[in-house]
Amino acid sequence: MLSLDVHLQMDDFGLDVTTDIASSGVTALFGPSASGKTTLLRSIAGFEKCTGRIAFDADVWLDESVNLKPYKRPVGYVFQETRLFPHLSVQDNLRYAQTRRRRPGTIRDTTREREIREAEVVHTLDLQPLLSRRPLDLSGGEAKRVALARTLLSAPKLLLLDEPLSGLDQSRKREILPYLERICAEYELPTLFVSHAVEEVARLADQVVALQHGQVKYAGNAADFLQSADTQPLTPVSEAGVAYEAEVTAIDQKLVSMTLVADNRHFVAPALDRFKVGAQTRLFIRARDVSIATQKPQQISIRNVLAATVERIDADETGPYAEVYLRLDQQILHARITRLALGDLGLFIGQSVFALVKSVSFDG
Repeated sequence: MLSLDVHLQMDDFGLDVTTDIASSGVTALFGPSASGKTTLLRSIAGFEKCTGRIAFDADVWLDESVNLKPYKRPVGYVFQETRLFPHLSVQDNLRYAQTRRRRPGTIRDTTREREIREAEVVHTLDLQPLLSRRPLDLSGGEAKRVALARTLLSAPKLLLLDEPLSGLDQSRKREILPYLERICAEYELPTLFVSHAVEEVARLADQVVALQHGQVKYAGNAADFLQSADTQPLTPVSEAGVAYEAEVTAIDQKLVSMTLVADNRHFVAPALDRFKVGAQTRLFIRARDVSIATQKPQQISIRNVLAATVERIDADETGPYAEVYLRLDQQILHARITRLALGDLGLFIGQSVFALVKSVSFDG
């Protein structure tokens, strides 16, 4: 368990965070800009001067009598900037990290330690073609992978990722995300990553700690966070949506059929190369990609048409949109429609409707 009771005041911003985070799996520190995500991450690493208490399992890093220096905390920190040594090759950057493994005074917990070898990391992150190159000759995505590898080779007990996809365009983000997933799965390192992108949370996170104005607004399961109407105000308008756990049931004509684990609903979407029948996946549906019909459409190109019931309607009279929350069986689907459409359809709580899902994103 990572136990946090962190307090910090900087000019007109205050951070007051008290929460416990499981020392396993992936936890997203989520929230809008200036909510305190990076400040909290830096406080955990020892880079910010804060008060309170920070403890990782049985080891206390900060309290009234203890304040371990950053190099004594067994964390691996990947900054928004890659911070690679420009005068060294990729391989020499990696080897430098290994010389830092046995830093004098660093807390070592041999019960949690797993030997991470260079060859293994190079293979996992596909770095072999890059080893002789220097950082200035790398693309943004390649440099991110090298920075991740260098951090892993320092043998951390806790991995801290500060917006690991910042500065990358969409194609580079899609390139890096599978590597992040692979790292979290293969090395079983407890990981905290900072993000304000809902899709990243949907794909990577097991747990979420959501911050707003330096305080915790939600701490718990990622799927519950993404499906709760009460947490939607914390997400950017363009990013709002829900995530579901699903199982691949069939692949045919470059299409994949999936069944939701919780309520046996079916989805169809373009298949990814990695999909195999029986595989578990997480799919993410943005609110902007869901339309609503009061009668089942006929002769329509959209493949995912789901019977649902209107559970909640949030319509801000000053804005153009309404947020409509639809119950499938055990789960909620979020749709964003115009207030004009809401009036034309005459939607009301408890009404039976059909949800038209235009696009689905996957965790692969």
